[in-house]
Amino acid sequence: MTASTQELLRGRYEARKQSEGDKIPKGLLIAMFLLAMSSLAIVSYAALTGRPQVGQPADAAILSERTVILEGRGAKAVTVRDENGALLADLDHGGFVTVIQNGLARARTIKRVDQNSPVRLIAYANGRLTILDPETGWTAELGAFGSDNKAAFERLMTK
Repeated sequence: MTASTQELLRGRYEARKQSEGDKIPKGLLIAMFLLAMSSLAIVSYAALTGRPQVGQPADAAILSERTVILEGRGAKAVTVRDENGALLADLDHGGFVTVIQNGLARARTIKRVDQNSPVRLIAYANGRLTILDPETGWTAELGAFGSDNKAAFERLMTK
C-alpha cells in the first residue's frame, strides 16, 4: 500500500469513529422507548376498563345560540353575516375570527361541503362558548384559546 492510500484509509476510519460518537446514547433510547410503552399501557388500561373521559367539557344548558356565516377573504380578512345574509362584521384583519374561519374552511374542504354554510355559535350556562359546524361536525371550544379570543366571538353573539 502506498502512503496516500494509507492516509485515505486512516481518514475514513477517523470519520467513521467520529460519526459513531454522534449517535443517540443508548440510555436515552431506552428511556424514550419506556416512556412510549408506559403511555400506551396507560391509554390501553383506560380504554379497556371504560374509564370516563374527564378532559371533556361538562354538560350545561344552552343559554343562547346564534347562526352565522363566516366568509374568508384571503389570508387575514373575514366577513361575518347572520343567517339572513345581513352583515355583522367586515374584518380586514380578523385575527382569531380568521383563524377559526380557516380551520372551518379546512374541515369543509376535507368533507367536500359548501364553504359558506352557516355555523352555530352556542353559549352555555357554565360559561363555555362553542362554534359548531352542522355540515361536518367540526367544533371548537372558543374559551380554550383565551379570554380575548373568546371575546371576539362573544361580540358576534350580541350584534
